[in-house]
Amino acid sequence: MKRTSLDSWIKEKIGQVSKEELKIKDLESYQLKRLRETLQYVKEKSKFYNKLLKDVNLEKISSLNDISTLPFTTSEDIKEQGTRFICVSQNEINRIVTLQTSGTTSHPKRIFFTKEDQDLTIDFFHNGMATLVEPGDKVLILMPGQKPGSVGDLLKKGLERLGVESYIYGLVDNVNEVLKIITEKNINSLVGLPQQVFALAKYYKYNKNTDPISLKSILLSADYVPNSIIDELKKVWNCQVYEHYGMTEMGLGGGVACDAFEGYHVREADLYFEVVDPTTRLPVPNGQYGEVVFTTLTRKGMPLIRYLTGDISRIIEEPCPCGSPLKRLDKVLYRIEECIKLESEKILTITQLDEILFSIEEVINYDAYLTKLGNKECLSINISSPFSTGDCLNNAISNKLLSSATFGELIEKKKLVLDIKNKFISLDQSDGMHKRKVKDLRG
Repeated sequence: MKRTSLDSWIKEKIGQVSKEELKIKDLESYQLKRLRETLQYVKEKSKFYNKLLKDVNLEKISSLNDISTLPFTTSEDIKEQGTRFICVSQNEINRIVTLQTSGTTSHPKRIFFTKEDQDLTIDFFHNGMATLVEPGDKVLILMPGQKPGSVGDLLKKGLERLGVESYIYGLVDNVNEVLKIITEKNINSLVGLPQQVFALAKYYKYNKNTDPISLKSILLSADYVPNSIIDELKKVWNCQVYEHYGMTEMGLGGGVACDAFEGYHVREADLYFEVVDPTTRLPVPNGQYGEVVFTTLTRKGMPLIRYLTGDISRIIEEPCPCGSPLKRLDKVLYRIEECIKLESEKILTITQLDEILFSIEEVINYDAYLTKLGNKECLSINISSPFSTGDCLNNAISNKLLSSATFGELIEKKKLVLDIKNKFISLDQSDGMHKRKVKDLRG
């Protein structure tokens, strides 16, 4: 098994010159130094952090554990005071990413990057992608990439450094056209959103007129990746399927799976990760689930200190089978903001539904709503399927939900009512442009 490509990259970034393998004590010394430098930098340059950290004595930050004494940064802080985070002049800002938020009165989040910040992302993409592609491979990027500094553009630049040819298509809006590009350009690796690549695989599987495609790897990003989707992609294309973890606030890249497929190795030279209890906000031991928190260590334009991501995961205690000593984050279970508490006190998330519904052969996509039917809670599911629009599919879905540990008891005791509808879509229709979430319409 090949060791994660991030090892040698991080070793070089932290200045470890010996030929020995990456030493965690050297990495931690580097992280502490960078943390102290970042804190000093934001106290001097950022209006927001100048106020937030005014009582922080940097002399008392003598170990990485001391980061737990620092205040958190929240999504609301960025919405309300975005420009006050900036540490450079406006003419040094090379890219602004606007993230729309739910609610009619909510301010959007704006994340600011300098050219140097974007170079850090390109550097991560260059080294992270070396896990799944090598010089001579051809990658099709099924993510936004027309604008300079967009994720597809930065990924293409990272792949160029690796000696890998790539083509930016953008989000899938024409399945036939994408499959044609894959065959004509001899593409052997894809990068895209889970549900879009899943729909692409389904179309390829059932369309007998499609030319043969041979893929070696797929990287899925920008949304939760159900195991049921991974299993289907492996079956259809007999290739390795990797997951990437990241968000715009991190600088797009956060971590990537290795050939062991047991969590994400994270970019520890640029980001320091913690996991805290979502209620108490106190650090939890490695191996215990909580909310992922990160601090940027090398960001120039808009550094973030102890940013609460809203993602629930854990730091894996056991060493990775690939041999790397790097920290790993486990697969994200769900996002806190997407949790819906049922009257039974159980939690409903889109990730639970994803695992169940995408394991059903006929399901391509779906929307889900939680409503009230009389005095009972009702889970309404609208299925998109090119195969069956009758009771047969609805019954299969009902039985699958009934046999699940999450929903079975609630349905059996009539504490949760199901309302399943399905609509026919042709296999070449794109139906996965938006991130799915369970909409709570109970009022």
